[in-house]
Amino acid sequence: MEAAALPMSRAGAHLPAVGLLMRRAVYEVVRVPGAAIPGALAPTLFMLGLTATFGNLTKLPGFTTDDFMSFIVPVGILQGATFSGAATGVNLARDIEQGWFDRLLAAPVPRSALLAGIVLSASLRSLLPITMLLVAAFALGVEFPGVGGLVLAIAIAAAFGAAIACYSTALALRFRTQAAAPLMQAGAFMAVLFTTSYAPLELLTGVLHDVAAVNPVTEIVEAVRQGFVGGVTWGGTWPGLLALVGIGAVLFALALRGLRRTGR
Repeated sequence: MEAAALPMSRAGAHLPAVGLLMRRAVYEVVRVPGAAIPGALAPTLFMLGLTATFGNLTKLPGFTTDDFMSFIVPVGILQGATFSGAATGVNLARDIEQGWFDRLLAAPVPRSALLAGIVLSASLRSLLPITMLLVAAFALGVEFPGVGGLVLAIAIAAAFGAAIACYSTALALRFRTQAAAPLMQAGAFMAVLFTTSYAPLELLTGVLHDVAAVNPVTEIVEAVRQGFVGGVTWGGTWPGLLALVGIGAVLFALALRGLRRTGR
């Protein structure tokens, strides 16, 4: 029991460092709110624009709801998380360019704890665009998904934001410049775009259908969509959770590998 308690105590000793890195990212939003406004507003504009353009898709036979805004809100929730995750990588690239990250590497903290603090900050920051989107959606008449559906959607989106932060962090460590920002943003955006974002899988055709059918993010989108379209069930939840854990584990491993190789 003492041997088992030792690793746990060591892990707990590094939690303050993780918390400080998360707080630093939140303070950046408070200090420079203008930098966060575009990413915070983008999911709401995304929802409004797509509803105005594709709202009549609900008239197609087989569409799962007659309210397109309810169908697209979960996608906007995930987009808010992806924007926050990509911004984490951009901010890290800035810290690398300015030399602050080199000082951080000198701290007596394991690389895994440093990475946890960096990527979990994306989960916190994602709450801002998600909240703004939900306020606008409910004000425009989107039906409340229930407490369970809402908590599930936000929790999955926040975890997905951390996974995307791992992806953008790996790119920041690889290229070490903010010039890689378009790659971070485009990759995260496309991961959500090529799913059942605009229509159910059965109504998609061609390449859109083929990619969405094998894209694991499709399961995450469908898990978040529960409550907004239909009810929340375990059968509709566990595939999304499994996909989220798998994607997160792979991306965290890639980012941690890059972090451990940095400064050698």
